[in-house]
Formats: sequence, structure tokens, C-alpha cells
Amino acid sequence: MSFVIGFDAKLYYLTTGTRATWPGSGAPANLDEVPNVRDLTLNLSKTEADVTTRGGAGWRQIIAALKDASVEFEMVYDNADADFTAFQDSFINNTVIPCAVLDGGSATAGTQGLWADFMVTGFEQQQPLDGALTVRVTIKPTYSSVAPEWITVA
Repeated sequence: MSFVIGFDAKLYYLTTGTRATWPGSGAPANLDEVPNVRDLTLNLSKTEADVTTRGGAGWRQIIAALKDASVEFEMVYDNADADFTAFQDSFINNTVIPCAVLDGGSATAGTQGLWADFMVTGFEQQQPLDGALTVRVTIKPTYSSVAPEWITVA
């Protein structure tokens, strides 16, 4: 059995340009790892469509419909950090930020994760009395000419 420790997972974003389908030969050259990430949660779910029929013997029947994704993570508040300011700017200016949420390195064969164009929908500053300022960032896939995709690094 193989397992992955959360510490080894990675968040990346494109520093310039737009996202395309992940190339089979490797990650884009402008894909930047975001080391200023604490706990990250990748939420994946599907909506349900009701397909109940009289033939269901009184049971409600559903099929899975549209996929839904959101990513929530915490960053240490550091306005001198280019990665921090990229997410902050994306939130303030309503700009797309292409990201890869991976279970390992972008150059490691077998690494998997979500690759999509995202919008920052939440940028919540936390000011604890006994800790560093942090922000809780929420990103969600957005309108794009390239659909979100689940990738496996070759």
C-alpha cells in the first residue's frame, strides 16, 4: 500500500500566461510552487439529479450530475511574498489564477491532482492574539476555454 503525507502535497500557480491542457512531457515552465501554504483542503463533490420512477418501488433514485470543486488553504500574511500577493491581487482585481492542486511534485511521475483556472472567492484575514496574521483563501474553478481536469503526471 502506498500513502502520501500531506506535507508532500503541493499547490502551484501559473505566474504568467494562461492555462492549457497539461502537456504530456511535463509541467509548464512558468508553474510556480507556493510554499507559503499551511493546511489545504480540496473539496470535490457532485450535484444530484432526481431520476425517481414508479419502478423504483418507493425508493428515491438519483444520478450524479455536475462536478463541483473548491480549494481552501491558509497562508501566512506576508505582503512581500510574490505568491501571497498573486492570490491577493486575484481576489482584489477579479482575475483568473490558473492552479494545480497536486498530491506531490509537478515533475514526479504518478503525481495526481486538479488543474484548472480558478477565481479567488475568499480572502479572509485572521488576526489571532498569540500567532501570526494569516489569510484563509478560497478558490473555485471559473469560466475558461479549457475545462478543469484531473491530471496524472507522466
